[in-house]
Amino acid sequence: MKSVGAIKEKWQISKMKEYLEEHSARDYCLFLLGINTGIKLQELMHLRVHEVNGADGEITEILSLPQYHSPPVYLNRTIRNILKKYINENSLIDTDYLFKSRKTGEPITRQQAYRIINAAAKEAGIEEAVGMTTLRKTFGYHAYIQGIAISLIQKRLHHASPSETIHFIGIDSHLEKIKLNVDL
Repeated sequence: MKSVGAIKEKWQISKMKEYLEEHSARDYCLFLLGINTGIKLQELMHLRVHEVNGADGEITEILSLPQYHSPPVYLNRTIRNILKKYINENSLIDTDYLFKSRKTGEPITRQQAYRIINAAAKEAGIEEAVGMTTLRKTFGYHAYIQGIAISLIQKRLHHASPSETIHFIGIDSHLEKIKLNVDL
């Protein structure tokens, strides 16, 4: 099995998003949730509509998943809007899997998710090996670069130590410089 890394270049992420948005709203949402939340693929694929829908019919800002309570999984406005549009346009009901197979109604398989992400990566010109763990690594890498404390990223990724997280997201402490820019 090949080792995969984070997608570090934002322009490559943008290219993947463009490709996925043109090809499939489901696949686009899968990618967005993966890179913006750090949720494990197995848990992501088994999300049901009622887990992202609030009581008021709006997409919830905080996912209430027991394994992700500290820190909680935040869905930003962009993701909430895209999820709402996807759910409405596909007439998904609360008991549906969010990322269901078009053939079976069950969640897409790990292999299908892999094919989706690899096709988008290839289209974006990414030559490095890409896999489903790439989404979590990308989340962790960009959270770290944006100044999120490694301890919070460690908790989200369920790692035992900060050094494990640093290694997982591909940070070379001598090369990556964080800018603590407080621009009041």
